[in-house]
Amino acid sequence: MRPATQVIRAGLQPKAQGKPFSPGVTFAGTYHASGDIAEIPYTYRRYHNPTWTQFESALAELEGGTAVSFASGMAAVAAVFGSTLKRGDILVMPSDSYYTTRLLADGFFSNIGVQVRRAPTAGDGLRKLLEGARLLWLETPANPGLDVCDIAALSEAAHRQNLLVAVDNTTATVLSQRPLELGADFSVASDTKGLTGHSDLILGHVAVADSAHADKLLSWRTQVGAVPGPMEVWLADRSLATLEMRLARQSSNALTVAEFLATRAEIHSLRWPGLSSDPSHAIASRQMRYFGPVISFALSDGAHAERFLASCMLLFEATSFGGIHTTAERRARWGGDDIPPGFIRLSVGCEDAQDLIEDIEQALDSL
Repeated sequence: MRPATQVIRAGLQPKAQGKPFSPGVTFAGTYHASGDIAEIPYTYRRYHNPTWTQFESALAELEGGTAVSFASGMAAVAAVFGSTLKRGDILVMPSDSYYTTRLLADGFFSNIGVQVRRAPTAGDGLRKLLEGARLLWLETPANPGLDVCDIAALSEAAHRQNLLVAVDNTTATVLSQRPLELGADFSVASDTKGLTGHSDLILGHVAVADSAHADKLLSWRTQVGAVPGPMEVWLADRSLATLEMRLARQSSNALTVAEFLATRAEIHSLRWPGLSSDPSHAIASRQMRYFGPVISFALSDGAHAERFLASCMLLFEATSFGGIHTTAERRARWGGDDIPPGFIRLSVGCEDAQDLIEDIEQALDSL
């Protein structure tokens, strides 16, 4: 089954007369539960919920492994760290990965005795840090700089030294890139972003090939209480069916926008893995179906970036990415990333590409 069909059919129930294609949301917190609890499918919502089951079944089909949903992307990250790392373990991760993931590693997990080693996503630095480590954390394309690493090659190198491998797949989404097929043990995503794509919920998930890892993740979710709300999960499940249509349109638009930006003298350090001139294009072409909506570039300084954003009429100035509306922000205002003051992360939406070009052009001209 091709991806565009699979993403629409994922998780659907068997055909039955008079039944809906997909069940509605279940809000119950407690359920009738007399007798042997081992024979009762649902007892209490911190353990399980029919709406979770529906969504996780769909994700499992797409990921190629067991999926566990969480209250947010960071709850999913914390579950992987918490279920695999203990005092004395070594975590290897990119120095340019998502800032809050680095904060979590340097904060809580460093405080309990986990050693953190870092190297850039690009190049061979991560491979050189594997000796004696427990977990290799990858993020590709990295947020916000969009460097890309070879998941298959790094997973093979890590497994030779008995490391587990986790991939933050948020920027790509599972439709574009399947980390488990490429050799990773964990595929992690903030479903807040491109997977659901409507900027209206907070959610995350982890998929694993080994059911033993799934059991540990479920125990972590239950004991910590990092459980998603059923309404958020139902919205995510409903949004999943349009992922291919959204991602194809966003990627096509992003190509048009990136090619236009490449013609402008005001634009520096343009990055989008789909450009043949991008340093990551060769690796991205091997492991990604779509190059996604996120483009990064820099203007000369922070003031010019602010003026550019203020002049745009179709670009919403907001954080996060992957939605159907085009958004952009001067990312350096948050701190924590090694980027220039004029750095802009642009998330291209599903509007008409020519309208976006005209809006960006007039904003650049106004500088």
